[in-house]
Amino acid sequence: MVNITINHKKLQVKEGTTILEAASIAGIKIPTLCYLKDINEIGACRVCVVELKGKDMLVSSCNTKVEEGMEVITNSEKVQHARRMNVAFILSKHNTNCTSCTRSGNCSLQEVANTLNIGRLPYKRSYEQKTWNREFPLIRNAGKCIKCMRCVQVCEKIQTLGIWDLVNTGKRTSVDVSGNRKIENADCAVCGQCVTHCPVGALHERDDCAKLMDAIHNPDKIVVVQIAPAVRAAWGEGIGLPKQMATEKRMAAAVRALGADYVFDTNFSADLTIMEEGSELIERLQHPDDYQWPMFTSCCPGWVRFLKSQYPDMTPNLSTAKSPQQMFGAVTKSYYAQILDVDPSRIFCASIMPCMAKKAECDLPVMNDAGAGQDVDLALTTREFDRIIKAEMLIPALLPEEEFDMPLGVGSGAAVIFGATGGVMEAALRTASYVLEGHNPDPDAFSVARGMDGIKEAEVEIAGVKVKAAIAHGLGNARKLIEKCRSGEAEYHFVEVMACPGGCAGGGGQPIRDGVEMADVRGQQLYELDRNNPIRFSHENPSVIQAYKDYFEKPLSHKSHELLHTDHDAWKMPGEVR
Repeated sequence: MVNITINHKKLQVKEGTTILEAASIAGIKIPTLCYLKDINEIGACRVCVVELKGKDMLVSSCNTKVEEGMEVITNSEKVQHARRMNVAFILSKHNTNCTSCTRSGNCSLQEVANTLNIGRLPYKRSYEQKTWNREFPLIRNAGKCIKCMRCVQVCEKIQTLGIWDLVNTGKRTSVDVSGNRKIENADCAVCGQCVTHCPVGALHERDDCAKLMDAIHNPDKIVVVQIAPAVRAAWGEGIGLPKQMATEKRMAAAVRALGADYVFDTNFSADLTIMEEGSELIERLQHPDDYQWPMFTSCCPGWVRFLKSQYPDMTPNLSTAKSPQQMFGAVTKSYYAQILDVDPSRIFCASIMPCMAKKAECDLPVMNDAGAGQDVDLALTTREFDRIIKAEMLIPALLPEEEFDMPLGVGSGAAVIFGATGGVMEAALRTASYVLEGHNPDPDAFSVARGMDGIKEAEVEIAGVKVKAAIAHGLGNARKLIEKCRSGEAEYHFVEVMACPGGCAGGGGQPIRDGVEMADVRGQQLYELDRNNPIRFSHENPSVIQAYKDYFEKPLSHKSHELLHTDHDAWKMPGEVR
């Protein structure tokens, strides 16, 4: 232990503790902008500076470790002046048109500037301006970048893709796509982790809110909206709605209040995905010599983009099953159009997702199997959903709860946990066990798949067959797992990968709470919904059973392959060998 004094307050902290951490332990707040624990501790912004007794120079508290007898002052005149000047300088290089920024009211720079009572800027204003492909799902506004390096570090250390890097030198130093590339030509997974870790509005998703409202106001369109499992665990955060009120039924009511014609639960197609993907796993296990191993899940488009760009030779390992979003779109413009007895081209299928990569996925040229344009016309993030609610002056707290529409509004507990890391694996094993053994297992028999460990491994026995499984979340962990497979260090039958840490619950399209990781909390909420669901197995979903009876016949049927499966080799990532 080390004895130190902070603002005349004596305390003991562990050796190796930073001044910033020690101050937090003492209940003393030091403002930060660029700091992310264990990821970005470079003191770039100089907002966390403090004064040390006996030292002339101020030091950054985020990366200065305590020493025995150290005396720290966090709020001296010298410190406060330096902070204000540093923040004022950052503001002078920042496009401060806050009223039109997606992060207004939830911006760390805005908060720090207000806290420090910065009323005027003593420096001349100028900020970087650069063109950007506005059609790409990920948008960068150079004029709002504060060069904190968070995006660079998150993409490099957590996702191992290195999409961002410092460019130029001296006062022209900036952040841009690495390798002098344009974003559309980079191997970006569009996971959105750079967005959720950006302290300002320099990075954000392509805003498609107006496209949804245009479709809603078009009398010739039948607007069908699907809502993903993880959205229900987060949508209330962005509008200040407490957990007990931010229910899935109130969420459905809010979408209906926006003017959508039909509101469905993506849990329906998550159950459909388990039927198809689980059946595919069983088929592979029964004919092991016909396939490359392990079989990878294909629900996460960020992960699919990663695999195709980094390990294209392993693309055949991906399950051919589409993601729940894309299955739902194909079902909507085929089976459901038949139920409604309408021309499929009149249906406008929109999705609300915790994910930015879903925008890229629904735009893929191969995702049009229903023959009525793109199967999913539009994907919105949870953040965009919250913005639309605000823009349309809705007050969800005053809306009575409403059920999802039928028949595509039924989802099992197994489908709900798709939103948590390990959930797809657990749901698939529940149904695979039923198919192979002829009876349902305990719904929680495969809870080994749960938890926030970056890589989880398990071996389960189903009907005498040993299935070796692994789960990874975060693309850096996915890379480690793949390298183990390629080196022969590990062998698996079934591997689930989610691009975002914590899975969809921590998705790049979820509400942002700077410095706070919410994936575990949201994931626990999804497991709670699973426990309370009267249906906990995908194969017991009555709407899925009816869909097979009326339209798809059975999993892996000709029609199922036509509409619910895809060829991952039919489209290419930038740089992928053609």
